[in-house]
Amino acid sequence: MPSYLDDARPETDPAGTPHLRPALHYTARDTWLNDPNGLVFYGGTYHLYYQNNPYGTVWGNMSWGHATSTDLVQWTEQPVAIACDDAEDIYSGSIVVDHANSSGFGSAENPPLVAIYTSAFKPGTAHEGTQAQSLAYSNDAGMTWTKFAGNPVLTRGSANFRDPKVFSYPGPDGLCWVMAAVEAREQKVVFYRSTDLRVWELASEFGPANAAGGEWECPDLFPLPVDGDPDRTKWVLVVNINPGAVAGGSGGQYFVGDFDGFTFTPDPSSLLDSPVYATSGAGAEAGRLRECRWLDWGRDYYAAVSFSNVPDGRRLMIGWLSNWDYANSLPTFPWRSGMSLVREVSLETVDGRPALVQAPILPPLESVQLLDGRELHGVLPLPEILPGEAQVIDAEILPGAADHCGFRFWEDSDGGAAVLAYDPAAGVLTLDRQDAGETAFHPAFASVESAPVLLEDGVLTLRIVVDHCSVEVFAQGGKVVLTDLIFPCVGNKGSSVFAEGGAAILRKLAVAAAG
Repeated sequence: MPSYLDDARPETDPAGTPHLRPALHYTARDTWLNDPNGLVFYGGTYHLYYQNNPYGTVWGNMSWGHATSTDLVQWTEQPVAIACDDAEDIYSGSIVVDHANSSGFGSAENPPLVAIYTSAFKPGTAHEGTQAQSLAYSNDAGMTWTKFAGNPVLTRGSANFRDPKVFSYPGPDGLCWVMAAVEAREQKVVFYRSTDLRVWELASEFGPANAAGGEWECPDLFPLPVDGDPDRTKWVLVVNINPGAVAGGSGGQYFVGDFDGFTFTPDPSSLLDSPVYATSGAGAEAGRLRECRWLDWGRDYYAAVSFSNVPDGRRLMIGWLSNWDYANSLPTFPWRSGMSLVREVSLETVDGRPALVQAPILPPLESVQLLDGRELHGVLPLPEILPGEAQVIDAEILPGAADHCGFRFWEDSDGGAAVLAYDPAAGVLTLDRQDAGETAFHPAFASVESAPVLLEDGVLTLRIVVDHCSVEVFAQGGKVVLTDLIFPCVGNKGSSVFAEGGAAILRKLAVAAAG
C-alpha cells in the first residue's frame, strides 16, 4: 500500500478550491479518502464507510471514515468509525447484518452489524508486516464500533492478503458465511467459509485471469438474474486491479459465471484464453485488455464494491473517483478525492452473453429543457453549469452524415474543453481531457479515454452527469460507462453539443440541473 504514495506533494491555494467541490458526489469535509468499504443498508439508512486519513489530505493513517444517507444522493459525514492505532492500520473490508447473531456479538432481538476488515499490522506487533482479517462489531446501528479481542480471525502470514467481502450463502445445512478476499500480488481471489464469522476454512481460489498485470484488490461476488428472470441467475465476480486497467493505472474488471458456495466457475465467454499481464496502454498485449470486461472504461472508477442487505434484491455499487497514478496530487483543498455516484447494476443479454448494465442513482430532476428532432450542424450551446449544481444531460443522437458528434464541457475562452466525441465509423466513444482546465499537477493526468460503443438502430443514447470535477458517461442505457475527473479553472462553465463533417439529428436532448 505505501507504494501508492506519489513523491510529489500538491501545491494548493490556502483559500481552497470551492469551485471544484462536487454537488452530487460525496467528498469528506477536509481529509483524504479512497476505497469505499463496509457498504450496508440497515434500519432505513445507507452506510458508506471508506478508507480515510483523519489527519491529512494524502494517503496514510488508514481508518474507516463514515457517511450516511437515506436516498443514496445526499450524504452526511459522521465521525471516524474504526480508527487506526499503534498496532494496525484499518484497510478495506465489508459489513454484514448478523441477523441470527451467529457471531455472538449481539442478540436475536438486536442483531449486530459485523465489520470484517484487513488489519495491516505495524512494526513491533505479533503479526508485524502481515495483512490479516479482523472483526469489529456495532450494537447501535453502525454508529460506534468495538474491535474483537480475538483479532485477527484469519491470517495466511502474507503481506498482501486483504479486502474481505463477506456475504451469506444458503447451503443444504443452512446459511453460512462466504468471504472473498485477495492475495493481491498473486492475482488471486481466495474464498473462505464460516458459520460464525470467527473461524474460517479455505474453500477455493480463482485466478490469475484476464487483466492480471497489477495487484488484484477489492473483490466482490453477488448473484443477479439475467434479463430480470430469477430462473436464469448468474454470479458476478468483480476484481479491481492496479495498475493494469484498460485506461491505465487503476480500474475494475468483472467475470460472469456460477458459484456453488465453494467455487466460482466463470462462463467460457467471460474468460480470455490466458491472462493479460500488460500494465500500460502500449503494445499488442495491452490491446488484449480491451477484450476484458470492464466496469468502467475511464480513468477514475476504482475499488468499486456493492452494498449488502439492500431490500428487494437491488445491487447497488459505488467506486472511488480517482486513480492511484495521481491520486495524492489532485488539485483540491481542503479535501482530496471523492466517490462516484451510486450505480444500480443488472445483468442483461448483450451480444448473446450476460453483461453488466449500470444506471446512476440521481435526485429528482427539474428545469429540464427539451429539444426533439433537430438537425445539428456545427455547435449548439447548452445551459451553463452553475455553482452548486451538477448537470444531467440525456441525449439520443443519430450521427447521420457526421464524422464526429458529441459534447464539450467546461469550455474556456481559448477554446479548451473536455470533449466527449463519438466516431460512428469506428464505433468508438472518446473522452479527451488533455485541454480541460488544470492538468499539469501530475504528468499522468492529461489523457484520452475510449470505449467501444455500437449504435442501436442507428442511435447513440447517452446519459451524462457533469459535476464540478468529474464527468460520468452512461452510453446505450448503461451498457458502456466512462468516468473521468476534470478540474476546470474558475469561470469555466460553458458546454455545447456539436456535429462535425456533416449533419447529425438530435432525436432527444434534455438538460437538467441537479444538486
